[in-house]
Amino acid sequence: MSIRPLVILPDSKLRMTSEPIKEVTGEICRLADDMLETMYHAPGIGLAAIQIGMPVRMVTMDVSKSEDERQPMVLINPEIVWASEEKRVYEEGCLSIPEYYEEVERPDRVRFRYMNLQGETIEQDADGLLATCVQHEIDHLNGVLFIDYLSRLKRDRLRLSFPHHVDHFDPAEDDACSGKRLEAKHGSGPSLDGTVVLLDAIQVVGPE
Repeated sequence: MSIRPLVILPDSKLRMTSEPIKEVTGEICRLADDMLETMYHAPGIGLAAIQIGMPVRMVTMDVSKSEDERQPMVLINPEIVWASEEKRVYEEGCLSIPEYYEEVERPDRVRFRYMNLQGETIEQDADGLLATCVQHEIDHLNGVLFIDYLSRLKRDRLRLSFPHHVDHFDPAEDDACSGKRLEAKHGSGPSLDGTVVLLDAIQVVGPE
């Protein structure tokens, strides 16, 4: 296992649509090991393959709260097959967009389907943090970043703070890219006071 460097905006790789994985090979298993090593080293609870420069549809996650009881997940070709109408707001961040955090509203509960490293197809229900994490990571596989869910005003403010990121900052100006965003309404919702979810190579910060 090895720690891979993370891809940072404005690298155009972050806007790529990742390709499906046709079969689980030794190379895919080694990539999964590297992703987990990179994710834990960050430290983080989720990582998409494209964030280490590999445009394939695989993510790693671990939303367990204890380093002594890790629960790593490797999701190959993950997809959301159902999402609740109820929404929840988390303050999200991303190491691909350093030191920037904003509230994002997403479905509170989802059902997702994926293949594991044994080649088995699995469907799993998720809510809360796990639901947010899997939605965030699947977005990465479609070239979508959490900032794409923000209002035009917030994106413009962020653009001013990162003027060198303009080239690949806002996919909403590109019809081909805007169609990749999840069809979700964003606005007011239940706030988790004091909770910060830095997705990808992340940590979760909550009230003490």
